[in-house]
Amino acid sequence: MGKYEKDTKDLLKAIGGTENISAVTHCATRMRFVLNDPKKANEAQIEDIPSVKGMFTNAGQFQVIIGNDVSVFYNEFVKVSGVTGVSKEAAKSAAKQNQNPVQRAITVLAEIFTPLLPAIIVGGLILGFRNILEAVPMGWLDGQTIVEASTFWSGVNGFLWLPGEAIFHFLPVGITWSIARKMGATEILGIVLGITLVSPQLLNAYAVNGTTAAEIAKNWTWDFGFFTVDKIGYQAQVIPAMLAGFLLVYLERFFRKYIPEAVSMIFVPFFSLIPTILAAHLILGPIGWKIGTAISAVVNAGLTSSFSWLFGGIFGALYSPLVITGLHHTTLAIDSQLIADFGSTNLWPMICLSNIAQGASVLAIVFAHRGNKKEEQVSIPSVISAWLGVTEPAMFGINLKYTYPFIAAMIGSGIAGLFITLFKVRALSIGVGGLPGILAVRPQDYLIFVIGMIIAIAVPFILTLTFRRIGLFNKNDRVEEDDVPANESIQKTGATVDLFAPIAGRVQPLSSAKDPVFAEGMMGQGVVIEPSEGKLYAPFDGQISLLFPTKHAIGLVSTEGAEVLIHIGIDTVQLDGNYFTSHMKQGDSVKKGQLLMEFDVAAIKAAGYETQTPIIVTNATDFQVDPLIEDAVVTSNEKILRAKKL
Repeated sequence: MGKYEKDTKDLLKAIGGTENISAVTHCATRMRFVLNDPKKANEAQIEDIPSVKGMFTNAGQFQVIIGNDVSVFYNEFVKVSGVTGVSKEAAKSAAKQNQNPVQRAITVLAEIFTPLLPAIIVGGLILGFRNILEAVPMGWLDGQTIVEASTFWSGVNGFLWLPGEAIFHFLPVGITWSIARKMGATEILGIVLGITLVSPQLLNAYAVNGTTAAEIAKNWTWDFGFFTVDKIGYQAQVIPAMLAGFLLVYLERFFRKYIPEAVSMIFVPFFSLIPTILAAHLILGPIGWKIGTAISAVVNAGLTSSFSWLFGGIFGALYSPLVITGLHHTTLAIDSQLIADFGSTNLWPMICLSNIAQGASVLAIVFAHRGNKKEEQVSIPSVISAWLGVTEPAMFGINLKYTYPFIAAMIGSGIAGLFITLFKVRALSIGVGGLPGILAVRPQDYLIFVIGMIIAIAVPFILTLTFRRIGLFNKNDRVEEDDVPANESIQKTGATVDLFAPIAGRVQPLSSAKDPVFAEGMMGQGVVIEPSEGKLYAPFDGQISLLFPTKHAIGLVSTEGAEVLIHIGIDTVQLDGNYFTSHMKQGDSVKKGQLLMEFDVAAIKAAGYETQTPIIVTNATDFQVDPLIEDAVVTSNEKILRAKKL
């Protein structure tokens, strides 16, 4: 038996079985599924699988976070499911059926920059280290920098410029290669095209502003007799490289379609590459330069204007939601352009603080839920990951699950972003996010950035605990006894909650459920009711923690902390809300016997669906759940379950 055999079987069942899988692959930490019907994925059941650390949908893919052991998990999943894995590119291609044009454009941008990230991160660390060596006066060296005081470190500093220059000055080579690779063109042509944008024969982009037009016309032009082309390099320029890369791809596709295969090896590369190089220097480069400069100028102006504090606060707060949508990939291009135009960027420091804030909110959850060993397997590594610049485990594994920590992190990140923007903190490069991000910051901004880091840790941590305590933005995480005064809602060992029948009908044991997910207790312990009428009442005093958009299921939390799921019918999610009428909304407080929902029993049955309704205590590991009625007809005034806090 494989290490993950049970978990892979449970995951296969939870995502809707083999027939619901269009494609599957994996990346460094996640299983990536393209599902034929994403609605069939049972997220509550998936979340309960021990090796699953979170899940989310992005770029048309249903992604399940496994962690560093994902390759082992993937191999066992393929064996269990019989589904042949596909390449990441094939999975992404299949996923595009679920994307709109904007999402597709963002996906393309992300796929261009993702292969470049390792180099960009290493380059950022190198440049950050060089900042410390050559730009920070050291008191213990009588005010000299390390480079000024040490021949060895001066040599190290000079040597490190070699990879630093290769990564950032020659970034267009990586971009044109990545575009060719991503879009199926000839990769070596992408590399050659990139080199022609940064060749030493060209006037370096960093020297253009210091060179007069007359000097450029005299020394830096190609003269074709009836027209001239400036010999301008595009070092570190993003948009010119992207425009040239896309032109190369589409020209190659065009000529491959019309040039005979016998001579395609000769003429396709020639007719694709040469016109692209000419267009890049004659048209695309100048246009792209102007576009990139305009974008970076607008962003820089916003962050250096008298309203910079507002811009910084908004960007700091909204960066985390951008990560969810995938739009955060656009900031890489903007950051690179800002560095090319101004020698530094004011966006990257705020991104680092956003990473730190997400980790701080998870740290508060670790503190609040201390002793929850299962959750700590996700939460503690998530804190470390976020503070090293990777926030997906923190956001999708913890913060979005509870909602209020995510909002607390947004607020803390916004305040920290506002603060550092007021003091005009800038980064000299793009590097590792989170705490190591300080290495990319200008040395003169270190102190202010450290204060910003403290804000990004303290504010989310305090707000997370506060929101949890007062119930703000908190739908499903009740406060423990030690956290609140005696007169507030509490959970305590020995606390008992009685569940009254939410629906009139025949109560039967949970093992008689017609859905094996419920019958086998995978979701928790409880009973099932075959409804005799289509009215759902609150089984106790509490709060609606979850209301599905399809209205077929509702989650409630009692004042004692018992979490209950009421699932009206079997597979009724496919009705998409038809025949269901909700009288409440998520987050509402309810009293026992209050009418929550009405549903048309006859219409649901006529549509071919069972109306048998499981009533499940989903946090059954925290409560001892005992049925009070085994098999009988009940009304909404009768107790059917008792849950005692362990």
